[in-house]
Amino acid sequence: MLKMKTNRAAAKRFKRTAKGGFKSAQAFTSHRFHGKTKKQRRQLRGLSMMDKSNVKRYKKMLPAK
Repeated sequence: MLKMKTNRAAAKRFKRTAKGGFKSAQAFTSHRFHGKTKKQRRQLRGLSMMDKSNVKRYKKMLPAK
């Protein structure tokens, strides 16, 4: 039987947590910061947890992790 292949694009963007959730970088952080408040910019730093509705899809993409 064939091995499950990891989706390489997903592996570069998402990390699995110890409890089985996923964390990823925030969206809206690449450019046009002049239109965002300081509070928005500060809160967009770092990683955020993936929404539960998407977890099932990403578990299929990252089977070995």
